[in-house]
Amino acid sequence: MRTSPKLWSRIEAVAAHLFLAGALLYMSIPFLWMIGASLKKQSEIFRNPPTFIPDELVFGNYVNLFVEFDFLRHFLNSTFLAVVHTLLYLFFCSLAGYAFAKYEFRLKNLLFLLLLGSMMVPGYTLFVPLFVLAIRLKLVDSYIGVLLPGIVGAFGIFFMKQNMESIPDELLDAARIDGTTEFGAFWRVARPLAAPAMAVLAVLAFLNSWNDFVWPLVILRTRELQTLPVILAGMVGTYRMEYGIVMAGSFLSALPVLILFTSMQRNFMQGLTVGALRG
Repeated sequence: MRTSPKLWSRIEAVAAHLFLAGALLYMSIPFLWMIGASLKKQSEIFRNPPTFIPDELVFGNYVNLFVEFDFLRHFLNSTFLAVVHTLLYLFFCSLAGYAFAKYEFRLKNLLFLLLLGSMMVPGYTLFVPLFVLAIRLKLVDSYIGVLLPGIVGAFGIFFMKQNMESIPDELLDAARIDGTTEFGAFWRVARPLAAPAMAVLAVLAFLNSWNDFVWPLVILRTRELQTLPVILAGMVGTYRMEYGIVMAGSFLSALPVLILFTSMQRNFMQGLTVGALRG
């Protein structure tokens, strides 16, 4: 008996969903173990064989995290830097991408090639000149020194240019006929139409700033100004390490990224597809 195409398509759909569910569970194992370890005693974390569900829920790791390491202050520091960095990055990258996509000017192609070429330069090679510049501008141990080198990036400009090219010129011309300025055409017409691509860039920029470790470590000297990755790394002692506290801090530091991606998932996927198809 031949299987009907409709039944075969259902079997394929079920098999695909089962495979994706299994892959999701497999990739979630480290995250689930991290949550479980944050609620365990130190001795139970190293039990062999390991367990995911704690024998006894221990919330002391979270209490010590907030009391001993002032977790809330550093959480707010990272949140402030990530939000400000994301907003500035979106504004400047979308503005530059709009200029490359919609305007003709001298040396445009050469500048764009130089911009793309800069993406091949390893970021760590720029740390020494950036640090020397920060010292001369008296930006060490300040949030401006942390934010200034990253408020615009070659990838962000390239990504927004690819998306801005899909916006019809007729809409911009109509806005100019109505009397809007060039910046008004960008802000009122191009920017809303590029919202899915900006959602993608927002998630990537927020994630990059939230997880940034080396540059804040170099620039920020005062402990009260330091960010979460720096503080979490500082929890690792020379002779002893409280894994439960580290797991609790790692779990809480991962929540904002999960919430951001979940809330912007639809726009993220739509913008990522558009950015990939435009050439």
